[in-house]
Amino acid sequence: MTTTYWLEHAWLDSNVEPGVALTVSVSGSAAGSDGRITAVRTGVRTPPPGATVLRGLTIPGLANAHSHAFHRALRGLVQVGSGTFWTWREFMYQTAARLTPDSYHALARAVYAEMALAGITAVGEFHYVHHAPGGTPYADPNAMGEALIAAADEAGIRITLLDTAYLSAGFGEPPGRSQLRFSDGTAEAWAERVSGLKDSDTVRIGAAIHSVRAVPADQLSTVAEWAASREAPLHVHLSEQTAENDACLAAHGRTPTRLLADHGVLGPRTTGVHNTHLTDEDIVLLGTAGTGTCMCPTTERDLADGIGPAVALQHAGSPLSLGSDSHAVIDLLEEARAMELNERLRSRTRGHWTAAALLRAATADGHAALGRPDAGRLEQGALADFTTIALDSVRTAGPVPRLAAETAVFAASAADVRHTVVAGRHVVRDGAHHSVPDVPRALADSIAALRG
Repeated sequence: MTTTYWLEHAWLDSNVEPGVALTVSVSGSAAGSDGRITAVRTGVRTPPPGATVLRGLTIPGLANAHSHAFHRALRGLVQVGSGTFWTWREFMYQTAARLTPDSYHALARAVYAEMALAGITAVGEFHYVHHAPGGTPYADPNAMGEALIAAADEAGIRITLLDTAYLSAGFGEPPGRSQLRFSDGTAEAWAERVSGLKDSDTVRIGAAIHSVRAVPADQLSTVAEWAASREAPLHVHLSEQTAENDACLAAHGRTPTRLLADHGVLGPRTTGVHNTHLTDEDIVLLGTAGTGTCMCPTTERDLADGIGPAVALQHAGSPLSLGSDSHAVIDLLEEARAMELNERLRSRTRGHWTAAALLRAATADGHAALGRPDAGRLEQGALADFTTIALDSVRTAGPVPRLAAETAVFAASAADVRHTVVAGRHVVRDGAHHSVPDVPRALADSIAALRG
């Protein structure tokens, strides 16, 4: 069947157009069908008969290219006292130790529903809590990953499960007690386990190398080859901390980026997450290989990581995407403007990216990093995933219509998302989630249960 949406304003090919009609094919099956845009008509001044009216600015669905769903339970908890990334990590390990397939499902379902409310239609879940505490596999070795897949399905968004190889505590060090449930022992065992996970219309199975400290150098190529054989996305935490760079130089005499390059990890299906502390040579290596960069500005500032060289990376040829990572907040509009505003603070000049360029990072380039190049655009043949941002809230009221994208990027927040549509169906309508009626309660209950 087909459905027509009338968009009061739509972001099309970097421009805002008034009065756009989208025709969408929607399967008669349950949510999760591969709905696509079949026609786009501009200059439609009034809603066609029977059309669903979306008032505000409609943009392609936002892509959250880097998520650790269980980190949502840390919000607020880790803001007491001082410290660094490494002290924060101890709180994170304590939370990870409490997860079960059931509790993770409940939490992730609520977190992904929060994402849908924020206009996110696809998430890249960087997943490394694989086994029971102590490292014993569950009866279903992919029970934790399947819990995340089910959670995304119930919350109504697409997921790229970036199943993560995490084999060591550091260079030459076995996993610590807190990390035993992350490890499969070897990259070969990781590949065998992850091969049991399957793609679907709304699920893409990808791979991740947690970091160069967590996967021995002689096993990096095994993960890269698994991803290459399936044309799957491959992500890696890269140079988030200077301590990681120093340890890699001491162990291998080269930077993490060079180590990845030497073992065949870089390439256009690979995305480095953070890419914060890079040398000029690192930037050239990443750009020349077409390796993407996922910036997570709200987490990077929350953890005091630093500001990555996003401008230089993009100029070198590295496509930019955005993620909410630790979920200090879940707001891709904030991530987009934070990337620009961070650069303004560092350079003391304005206008490094246009609003259109920041939206591309949050939409088309983010979806491409998650293995979905057919998403992130409002055009014929693209996935019918889009979100509508109110232009009449206290943050957004009064824009010049042609500057609605600038208003959305530099003033709107997740609270201004009015509608979210995935596969041609409303997941969020008028600010209410269709299958998780009380998202705050779902979050509160699942976090309370996890904290015990």
